[in-house]
Amino acid sequence: MKSTDLAARLWRSDQGQDIAEYAVMLAVILVIVIGTVRLIGGNANNVFSTVGSTISQQ
Repeated sequence: MKSTDLAARLWRSDQGQDIAEYAVMLAVILVIVIGTVRLIGGNANNVFSTVGSTISQQ
């Protein structure tokens, strides 16, 4: 069985639609998580830098 045959069968079946829906949900969740980590990561870096420089000055 070719992978294109399998993809076509999954696309036509209800189970294939469920798999596609889960794949879309996973992609959306990953985009949200990556965006959040990048946003928080930048802010966390600034906080740690500020705390580090404050501690080293004392």
